[in-house]
Amino acid sequence: MAHYKEYVGFGVAGNFALHLEQAGESADFKDVVTDDPNGPKGVFPFYIPGRKGQLGIYPLSSDTIILPQEECNVQMEPEVALICDLEYDSEGKIIRITPKFFGAYNDCSLRKEGAAKISHKKNWGEASKGLSSTLIPIDTFEKGGVMDSYRIASFLRREGILMRYGEDVELTGYSYFHTKLIDWLKNQINIQMDFGPLEAIGTYLKDAGYPARAVISIGATRYTHFGETNFLQEGDEIIVVVYDNDKYCMNPILSLANKGELAEKEGISVLIQKVVRG
Repeated sequence: MAHYKEYVGFGVAGNFALHLEQAGESADFKDVVTDDPNGPKGVFPFYIPGRKGQLGIYPLSSDTIILPQEECNVQMEPEVALICDLEYDSEGKIIRITPKFFGAYNDCSLRKEGAAKISHKKNWGEASKGLSSTLIPIDTFEKGGVMDSYRIASFLRREGILMRYGEDVELTGYSYFHTKLIDWLKNQINIQMDFGPLEAIGTYLKDAGYPARAVISIGATRYTHFGETNFLQEGDEIIVVVYDNDKYCMNPILSLANKGELAEKEGISVLIQKVVRG
């Protein structure tokens, strides 16, 4: 997982209907005005290579979540991550974002009131995020491409009992997807200012020497009632699975998760993390 230490890490906030409300974060964006009220709210950083301070700590792990030392509720956020190439113009503006791979991702987040920025809830140290070690190549990030047949599901195993944590949903259910998402990302990264819960992403890219690659998580999906009301505990096992619905359907995925047989299956990117105390 150290392979991504030179990649910049960004996330998209509010790209799946009702997630912000479930996470208790919709009020954070009350002063953020967007062109599309149903679209994403902004981009947040979770890792900036070479930066001093919290955002400079490499947070990705494929097998572990380390809970923070402070007493705070921590919640899994099941997502899809895109591994992208970035290109800039002579003024340092993003002109091209090219998704190359996708996979299961856990945008694990603190749930605490009063955080000034989204990023303050996102990276509290090593192994505070999750990315599958099995990624799937993207043929084209447009309608008709490989991702159109994929779904995402998530589970939590606690004391031997497996529970659904997030809803099982199709990737095309994201509010912004395909070219619409990429166009929005390019514009948002270039224009986003330091305002409310958001930060000036372009400045971070400049300070990092304009990284050529990025891990971009495209938004957390909706929780089940269990996921919405249960926070992570030491000893839990987290499972996020992105699977090809042409090869598998919901109940077989649940069965494979229950038996611990999701790894190394064709058409599946799975992230399995143990929750430990820091």
